[in-house]
Amino acid sequence: MMTREQHLKFCRTCVNRRLDLRVGLLCNLTGKMADFENECASFQVDESVVEKIDNTEAVVHEDVLNNLSERDLEKFKSEQELPKAIIAGIVVGIIGALLWGTITVITEYQIGYMAIAIGAAVGFTLRYVGKGIDQIFGIVGGTIALLSCLLGNFFSIIGFIANGEGLGYFETLYLFDYAQLIPIMMEIFSPMDLLFYGIAAYEGYKFSFRTFTEKELYELDKK
Repeated sequence: MMTREQHLKFCRTCVNRRLDLRVGLLCNLTGKMADFENECASFQVDESVVEKIDNTEAVVHEDVLNNLSERDLEKFKSEQELPKAIIAGIVVGIIGALLWGTITVITEYQIGYMAIAIGAAVGFTLRYVGKGIDQIFGIVGGTIALLSCLLGNFFSIIGFIANGEGLGYFETLYLFDYAQLIPIMMEIFSPMDLLFYGIAAYEGYKFSFRTFTEKELYELDKK
């Protein structure tokens, strides 16, 4: 049996709709809420409403999953590329970490917004390479973004030590006492780091999913 929300996908764009302030959209022909199965014999599309359906803003991922049919959901899942997305995300994360370390050493100032940029870059990379629908894409994106931020801090530590001791960066990586890494990172830790790391992880999660606009979801429904 079709749900109320499934009925409303038709009713919202039908010329025969009528709004009742107490119960919502009704059929103007029957004066009742829709109760058809699969298709409505009286459905007539209201082109003026269709033209106004947003085709720019991405729909929230949870709403996408709720609005895709089983057929479309399986189709898009078959197009997912998780291994490629992970590799691409890691590459972008490492590049972002190197940039973070380089900029921090050059400016001698840790720019927290770099974390946000890394989170967005990792997320968008997973989105376009992975075409992900499943939750795992968001989890991977958030994890890579967070680890990239920590790696960026590590690279900046290596850069400062190398400059201070007159060593090469690769030489410093080789000679560094990794047992001291956690104590050093705790010493330079700032409460604001949690905020930026959190935003980076959230962006890595949020931007990792394949997106659809309301118009695209509407057109999928009509196929």
